[in-house]
Amino acid sequence: MVNSFKRLFSKSKQGVGIELAPERINIVQLRKQGQGYKVATFASVPVPEDVFQEGQIVDSPTLAALITETLAEHKIKAKQVATAIPGKEAVIRLIPVPAELNDLELKEYMNSEAGLYLPFPREEADVDFQKLQPFVDEDGIEKYQVLLVATRKEITDVYIDIFKQADLKIDVIEVTSFSLIRTIREQLQQFTPQEAAVLADIEFDTTEIAIVVDGIPQFSRTIPIGTFQIQSALSKAMNLPPSRNTDLLAGMTIPVTPVDTSGLGTMGGTNPGTAAMLKILGELADEIRRSIDFYLNQSENLEVAQLLLAGPGAALGQLDEFFMQRLSLPTSQVDPVESLSLEIDEEITEVQRPGLGVVLGLGLREV
Repeated sequence: MVNSFKRLFSKSKQGVGIELAPERINIVQLRKQGQGYKVATFASVPVPEDVFQEGQIVDSPTLAALITETLAEHKIKAKQVATAIPGKEAVIRLIPVPAELNDLELKEYMNSEAGLYLPFPREEADVDFQKLQPFVDEDGIEKYQVLLVATRKEITDVYIDIFKQADLKIDVIEVTSFSLIRTIREQLQQFTPQEAAVLADIEFDTTEIAIVVDGIPQFSRTIPIGTFQIQSALSKAMNLPPSRNTDLLAGMTIPVTPVDTSGLGTMGGTNPGTAAMLKILGELADEIRRSIDFYLNQSENLEVAQLLLAGPGAALGQLDEFFMQRLSLPTSQVDPVESLSLEIDEEITEVQRPGLGVVLGLGLREV
């Protein structure tokens, strides 16, 4: 029987969503409010520098203690939580399977076939899957697409251990891109099944790319460029000491006119800091373009309709216009609070909002 990836696709009881990122822990609790949702509790706290190394959690006790302290401070008493692992730790594949398989046969089939799609031994993997829509292949045979998701057991074990130390039970572990897709599902519904949306989640030290068609991720890739790399380039160019704190980027605006691409314009004169940032963002844009081209080369009768920017890096002013000019592709910045029409009592700033797509998606799992 297929090992449960903490029931990635299952329904869950009410609790909280907790996102563990290298620079911050985000916690949210949502509740139903009429036909919509209200933010019952939101907390975001910085993570000490040595808890993560090269994107990996290396100090579980500190992280667990920080979760416990934050929950206590905000009087959150829920014992069950949803959390997510970064896309770089997951394997996501669409697999065609015979349409005649019943549910039991499908489980047996996936158990035997899953190892063919994994870059690590099957016995070392936590796996889950979801049967999707039927289709007819090129030979006229009816089949189903099955979405397979897997990660190494050692990764999920780390997360389970952290929350166990915090006296919490995980009822859902999913992939960050799935949480984000849930948050913006209404935006994604504007596209036809022949149109792909590219979701670029610009996090601390990576950008997670997901190309989504009809609400399903068809292609995923991790690019090792995030807000830390952008901020580091800016600091170095301005002779500032290196720092993990990316607050220097808060409220910044990216110049987008032709003269600005060489480092001139809204940030004042010939600005080496601006030029350094634009260089890194240009590299990110080039990698996004390569991802799109690779996907389109593997697909027929599809077009990319829009680039959606999410994550903390999406808070940079005019970043959508920068990518639109660079990629010649309609681009917009995601506001998860607006996407969900959330009612909020405490102000969540414009700078914070783009980085909350994942944790709000986790919160939705728990309502």
